[in-house]
Amino acid sequence: GAALAGGINWFDTAEIYGGGQAEEVLAAALLSNGVAPGQVTVATKWFPLFRTAASLKRTIDERRRRLQPFGIDLHQVHMPISLSSPEAQMAAMADLKEAGLICAVGVSNFPAAWMERAHRALNKRGLSLATNQVKYSLLDRRIERNGVLESARKLGITLIAWSPLEQGILTGRYHRDPSLINTLPVARRRLALAVRRSAPLVVALQQIAAEHAATPAQIALSWLIHFHGETIVAIPG
Repeated sequence: GAALAGGINWFDTAEIYGGGQAEEVLAAALLSNGVAPGQVTVATKWFPLFRTAASLKRTIDERRRRLQPFGIDLHQVHMPISLSSPEAQMAAMADLKEAGLICAVGVSNFPAAWMERAHRALNKRGLSLATNQVKYSLLDRRIERNGVLESARKLGITLIAWSPLEQGILTGRYHRDPSLINTLPVARRRLALAVRRSAPLVVALQQIAAEHAATPAQIALSWLIHFHGETIVAIPG
């Protein structure tokens, strides 16, 4: 409800999140808030590990069933690890698009070369690659150096930045109260090193935020979605 009230009209989920339960929860939450199909954009992802591209067609009915009554506005390949090539995956995606089962095609975590291969494969079917979901934040700017950002600009592909607040580091909450790190699951306590290294950046964010009656998180997100024009959007969780 808070997301909808704040003007958010696009929601991203995935097959692997809870084995499809996240898709069902999203659909139920939208319905409970009075949202009708067509009023929001819904994206999900196919999990490619140990699968071939044929799995895209075998699993599409389940994706649609779990998200019903909402359709799949954007279907993405979750990661560049599969038993099939990007070309085979895009051929299967194109079939789904032509059958009216999805509206647009995206990928996730694809390096520049694989993103370009996927784009070329879709072009042969008269389609374009819409998106590539990649990790990007003020603390992780690798896409500026590894060709992903450059290729996305050239090809007109939107980059969807995941973890744009670096699991909460850029909000400043762990700098204000380092003891909060000890309340995290053991696997996430490695954030302690990143918190120490990011202290100067967070101080700068706090200073800018104070000047604009905003929060450090708002400043970090604003930079992310505006600095590169229309190329990047963010999905803070």
